[in-house]
Parts: sequence; structure tokens; C-alpha cells
Amino acid sequence: MAGRERVDHLRVGREALDRGAWEEARRALERAVELAPTPESYEALGWATWWLYDGPAVVAARERAYELYRAAGDRAGAARVATMLGIDHDDFLGDRAVARGWLRRARRLLEGLETVPEHGWLAALEAWYALIEDGDTTRGRALGSAAARLGRELGSPDIEAVGMASEGLALVTEGLVEEGMILLDEAATAALGGEFEHLWAVPWPCCFLIYACERVHDYSRAAEWCRKMEGFSERRGLGFAWGLCRAHHAAVLVYQGDWETAEEELAEAGRSLEEQRPPWVVEVTVRLAELGRRQGRFDEAVSYFRAVEGHPLAFLGLAEIELDRDRPAEARELAERLLRQVPANARTQRAGALQILVRADAVLGELDAAAAALADLDAIATLVGTQPLEATAARSAGVLHAARGDREAARRRLEDALDLLRGARLPYEAARTRIELARLLADLGRSREATEQALRAEEELRRLGATRDADRAAALAGRERPPLTPREREVLALVAGGLGDRQIAEALVLSEHTVHRHMSNILTKLGCSSRAAAVARAAEQGLLEPPRRGAGSVTG
Repeated sequence: MAGRERVDHLRVGREALDRGAWEEARRALERAVELAPTPESYEALGWATWWLYDGPAVVAARERAYELYRAAGDRAGAARVATMLGIDHDDFLGDRAVARGWLRRARRLLEGLETVPEHGWLAALEAWYALIEDGDTTRGRALGSAAARLGRELGSPDIEAVGMASEGLALVTEGLVEEGMILLDEAATAALGGEFEHLWAVPWPCCFLIYACERVHDYSRAAEWCRKMEGFSERRGLGFAWGLCRAHHAAVLVYQGDWETAEEELAEAGRSLEEQRPPWVVEVTVRLAELGRRQGRFDEAVSYFRAVEGHPLAFLGLAEIELDRDRPAEARELAERLLRQVPANARTQRAGALQILVRADAVLGELDAAAAALADLDAIATLVGTQPLEATAARSAGVLHAARGDREAARRRLEDALDLLRGARLPYEAARTRIELARLLADLGRSREATEQALRAEEELRRLGATRDADRAAALAGRERPPLTPREREVLALVAGGLGDRQIAEALVLSEHTVHRHMSNILTKLGCSSRAAAVARAAEQGLLEPPRRGAGSVTG
């Protein structure tokens, strides 16, 4: 009787898993393993707890399933669970050494067996480690290709698509963008088009696609796929996947100039991942730091970057801050440190550090070194062929020409960079390039044009919320900076109307964190220690913005 009851509970649990009823599945499967533990029941329980984000319970259930599969002599079953335990220890616990130990064990168990799906999944996961953790595109590309081939042989769209995505990301990273994006687009289509047998694997090719877009600054493509992923995640309950995708989507918004929405997205992604996949929060932290850097909040940005020390984006962000603080030697050291870690064939990951080297060496007077870095950057931009990378190379060339004293050549290259950045719709980078162009035009005696470029840069930077850069542009144009941005004036007007942070957040559709940041900036700019004093001073200076229609009606 107990055996029949166990079978019934296992069946009920599996049916609940198929419907996405995770709590129901967990209850049924906990009863199944209680009555008569089998490796199948524990493996199924591992999936129920996985979908409920209960990391310790996932690991406990799968380790017990592994033991029972080994005891039963089922090497493929044990290898399958060992592979998943590798993912679990990394995703839930951040224990990468333990994760790799499980993968090596899975590899050993599969030796000598006929081809089974477990071979494909293991190859795909090893490709992930090679690409994301080790930066080894050669090995990642080979493993991805092997996984895709196994998927086709086994008739598994899941394994085939994940393998294709791995191979595609490797190709894009090496600079073969068109070839790689073809594979990535197809893999993501299979994942979101309902072809996958395993729902848990759907985010895999989608995340690789967004990673690839970030590496070559193809933000239009990234935005399209983020929207598709968001819709699929909401329909199918893939909250953890959209949490990570949301962090990448926020990076797209940052580059496109929608900083307030980006900040909201990052706050939501951070809350989601903190609960569901804590080790993944670093991807939110480093992007918050980059947003803070662009906004001119250097101390906060440095703190965030240092919290994720070793992340490639942290090296680049800290180096940019050092350049803005007129510390080119420190910026060069950071760029060189990153380049030592990135393989030579991971070309698209090297471009950011190379442009920093050009700028830092130009300031330091190391013009031969700057020229060598520019040559490498030019080669990458030519190979990749995207507007943002071509703009980066053009801007770097302009900097080097200016350092050599060839101002006309510098002007032409900066103008080329500006045109490319405007075409790519990257407003912050375009505005910063305008500042450099304005400075150069002033040196050429073309003061009217210099002032025009500086004023246009200031206008765009104030719209974005890049206060520090906007002040630099204003100084070039010979203008005093306005004390408050339009959004800050709007917030202060609501404060004057008696609203608190939560009410202001509701009225302006912002997070309380964003409102608090605006208020902190207002107090600093006006030199006040309290909200009441800030309201009074703003009223004296005529800075209070009338509230938007309906904003003052929020009560509570």
C-alpha cells in the first residue's frame, strides 16, 4: 500500500510541476520521499524547491538523489543530478569551487556511456563556465558547438539552442559579430517560441544574447529581446530570469539616456535577485555603479564598484572616474590590469580598456603607447563594424591627434565620432564628445562654434541628470550652472506642498530611493540642512516648479 501511495504522490507531484504549481508539487513530493525514498522522487523534489528559490532545500534533495542513483548503479541519472548541483552551488550559494567539483564528477560518470542528453547538458554548462567565468572563447566555442551537435543528434531543441547560444556568444566576443548574432537570434527564438522541453533552460540563450549585445553596444537588438523575455517571463513565471534580464535591460536604458527608468529597473532587479539568486546581485551592483558614475556621484559609484571588485565593468568604471579626476596614471593601471585578464582573442571585451589607454597615455605624453593602443582599437572596430565601437575609435583618434598638436585632424575625428554616436542614439557619449570638440574649437579660435557645442552638450547633460559633466560644459560656454535640474525643482515643489518621499514617489512614478537621491542633491546644491530651509531658499530664488497636474492630489 505504501508503495502505491508513493507512486501516486510522485505522479501528483510531477503533474503539479508540469502545471507550474510549485507549492503543490513540493507538498506531494515531500510526502513521496517520506513514504519510500527513491532517486526519482528526490530529483523531482529538487525541481519543486528550485522553482521556489529554496537553495538549501534544492541542494539537499539533489544530493540525496545523487546518492541513490549511485547506489542503484544509474550513472546517467547520477551525472544529470551532479550537473544540476554544479549550477545550484554557483547560482544559489556562490560556491564556484564546489560547483566545478560536481561538473568534473559528472564528466567522469559519463565516460564510456552511449550518447545521452546528459552529455549535451554537461557540454553546455562547461561552455558557460569557459565563456563567463574563464573568458576562454576558444574552449567555450568548441563546447558550444559540441552541445549543439549533440542536441541535433538527440532531437533536443533545448540542448541544440543552448549550444548555439554558447557558440554565438564566443563568436561575438571574438569580433565575428554577424556570424555570432545569427546563432544567438535563432537560439533565443527557439527558447521563447515554445520549443523547449525544459522551462528552466529558456533564460540561458536569452541571457547570452543580451551579454553579446552589451559587448558590442547593440542596444536596439538588446531592447527588442528584453521586451520578448519580459513578456515570456510574466506568462510562465520565470521571475529569477527576468530579474537578471532586468539588470541588463537597465544597462540598455542607461546607454539610451532613460536614467530614471534604469534606476527603477535596477532597484526592482536587486530586490528580486536578492531573494531568488543572491550571487547574481553583482550584476545589479555594477550597473548601479555605472549609472552613478554618469550622474557624477563618484563617491557612491566607487563604493559600488569596489563591492564587486574584479568585475570587468568595475575596472572600466573606476578607470573612467580616475580620468575625470585627472589621475591618468591610475586609470592606465586599471586598464592594463583588465587587459591582462582578458584573452587577446576576446576582442570586444578589450575595446573599453584600450580606449582608456589611449586617453590616459595621451594625457601622460606617452604618445607611442597611445598610438599602439589605438591601432589595436581600430582593428577591433573595423572587424566588429558597429557604430558605437567605430565612434569609440574615432573619438580616441581625435584625442591622440590633439595630444600631437594636429588640431584639425583631431576636429575631424571628433566630429566623426559625434555623428556616429548620434546615429547610434547614445546621448551621454555624444554630449561628452561635444565637450571635447568645444574645447578643441576654442583652441582653434572658433569661439562661436565652441560655445554652441558646449551649450548643446550642457542642455543634453542636464536633461540626462549628468550634473558634473553639465557643469563642465557650462563653464566652457561661460555660463553659471542652474542650481537645480527640472526634476529636482519638481520634487522640491511637491515637498513645498507638504508631501513626503513615499507620496512624491507615487506622484512622479519613481522609487523612494530615487526621490531620496534627488532630495539629497537639492540640499547639497542649495547649501541647506533641512527640507524647510531648501524650500525657503528655492522660493527666494524663484526655483520652485509648479507641480504636474494631479501630482498634489496624492494623499496618505
